[in-house]
Amino acid sequence: MDTILIIEDSKDVNLMLAEALIDAGYEVKSVFTGIDGIVEIKNNGYDLILLDIMLPYKSGDEILKEMRQFSETPVIIISAKDMVGTKIDFLKLGADDYITKPFDLSEVVARIESNLRRSHKQTQETKVFRYKDLVLNDKAKRVSVNGSSMELTAKEYMILELLLKNNGKVFTKSILYESIWKDEYFEDDNTVKTHISNLRNKLKKANPNEKYIETVWGLGYRVYKD
Repeated sequence: MDTILIIEDSKDVNLMLAEALIDAGYEVKSVFTGIDGIVEIKNNGYDLILLDIMLPYKSGDEILKEMRQFSETPVIIISAKDMVGTKIDFLKLGADDYITKPFDLSEVVARIESNLRRSHKQTQETKVFRYKDLVLNDKAKRVSVNGSSMELTAKEYMILELLLKNNGKVFTKSILYESIWKDEYFEDDNTVKTHISNLRNKLKKANPNEKYIETVWGLGYRVYKD
């Protein structure tokens, strides 16, 4: 089931959209301020975002600029501003579509379906894995944190890729070693521990305020669970 985030300060409009999207078979989260919106985008994965422009504390254009540094999630702007120049500006900022208020709910649902089809097709062609503000592009073999590219060794990349692709699964040192190095693991080999330590240090340098890989004592490693 696709998940949709609605960032709209009007409670009536927000709940009306949420009800229509739930009826259409989507999982929906509603927030009512710009600050809550950007926090949701950073901490949770959504398949599409409906974004109002005029929001308390943080405007829609500020949210769009910030999120495009680390996320390619489709964004549909919903706004009372119907000037062509405004629409063009938001499309240039990275919006995928623009709907003017007042709108027809069936049109909103149809636009969402269209954007999701396009997004899912692109995702199939280029596999992108996201966790918090970390983005791993499987096709380009590129990793970024908070919009900034990271320089990883081949083995560091492969470890991170394996953990992200199996989010929540615990990997022992022996399984990691045999999966990445394609060789038999010996108990006194610190190769995996060293690479994990180096990877953590690079991630911490990229964003000191987040944790990405955790040690499950006596078992192994996995993507950090808050």
